[in-house]
Amino acid sequence: MKALTSFFDRLVQRYLPDAFLFAIMLTFIVYLLGVFFTDSGPMEMVTHWGDGFWELLAFGMQMSLVVVTGYILANTPVVKRFLAKLSSLANTPGQAVMLVTFVALAACLINYGFGLVVGALFAVHVAKRVPGVDYRILIASAYSGMLIWHGGFSGSVPLLIATPGHFLEETMGLIPVADTLFSPFNIFIVMTLLITLPIFNRHLLKGADPLSTINTSLWKDDSEETENKNTPAIQTQPATPAERLENSQVLSLSIGLMGLIFVGYHFITNGFDLNINIVNFIFLFLGIILHRTPRRFLDTVSEAVKNAGGIIVQFPFYAGIMGMMVSSGLSEQISLWFVSFSTEYTLPIFTFISAGVVNVFVPSGGGQWAVQGPIMIQAALEIGADTAKTAMAVAWGDAWTNMIQPFWALPVLAIAGLKIRDIMGFCVMILMFSFIPIAIGLLLF
Repeated sequence: MKALTSFFDRLVQRYLPDAFLFAIMLTFIVYLLGVFFTDSGPMEMVTHWGDGFWELLAFGMQMSLVVVTGYILANTPVVKRFLAKLSSLANTPGQAVMLVTFVALAACLINYGFGLVVGALFAVHVAKRVPGVDYRILIASAYSGMLIWHGGFSGSVPLLIATPGHFLEETMGLIPVADTLFSPFNIFIVMTLLITLPIFNRHLLKGADPLSTINTSLWKDDSEETENKNTPAIQTQPATPAERLENSQVLSLSIGLMGLIFVGYHFITNGFDLNINIVNFIFLFLGIILHRTPRRFLDTVSEAVKNAGGIIVQFPFYAGIMGMMVSSGLSEQISLWFVSFSTEYTLPIFTFISAGVVNVFVPSGGGQWAVQGPIMIQAALEIGADTAKTAMAVAWGDAWTNMIQPFWALPVLAIAGLKIRDIMGFCVMILMFSFIPIAIGLLLF
């Protein structure tokens, strides 16, 4: 365990470039694969790339707001005190890693966007509480919560195929969540990861490099600084009408309550629909209320937006990669190759592996299902495999290789102040370990 962890950590630190360069390298790889293994020529691949380049604008904005609104909420005094109190449950590096892993897993089980933010923010607070812990492993543990998201309440595939009118309804019908999320194999995978992954991540500490250094300014306790910064805004009488508006607690409270009323209405009318938009909405308006004045809120926003730069620049490149994968038929070829040697019994496990491969290039749960879903479900119907398990195999494959795909790590890294090479070596170990319970669940249940 120690030797493997140290090996992958050193390998990644030495050879893995910045996440932006990783996206560029993937772009060239997919371009060449498309030219040599599909009917698309060099210019056609460029066209596929350019046509898809802006397809993730809306999603990129959502993920940028995940970082910004999470940062805003986390920097309110109330949330800081709560996270600090929760982090006091950990007193040793091992306890710190286990606690962060479990909290991240539980949060991602509820909602992946919520889990990404909560896991990263909580890891930073735990690092302040236990300064002897390897900060890189702590953030990798927070990111490992993403392993579980597609088997939880925000999983796009199981929720989609349970919704009337989904694009494969004529082929496979409606599959209730009782056959996917609450099936024995899915419950086994989720519960096994909840129990074993915190223990596994704790053992990653044995392979940590004792000479590695991280910017410890992230760990400083700035509660006193924030308190001093905010106090004059309360005690000093604003001089102009504009300043009085900027420091109006009534204004923040009014618009904040209006937002929370809508949140209540949303849940009453739609049930527990905790999608990414409503998560951002809740974080935003809670941040407005808890910062108490528009001026303090806007000051925090100015700091928060600095963390979203990587997402804004890199997501279009991943959209271009997805455009080449889908339009050239490359993703379809990968899927069909795995189907070609599958049986009724092995189709789910090979679907899982193929989904993991495709996810490296198409890192979007809904987007990947649109690409692979029709192929895999048709194969399942033809050979008599379980369609519900096959669909969940695509979902778990998508979640599995997120551990080595920077796409979803960008919000976590932005909050933590790290680069992808700082955590990827440990994420490779997590990828290898998580294959075991997922494969057992798909094969034996």
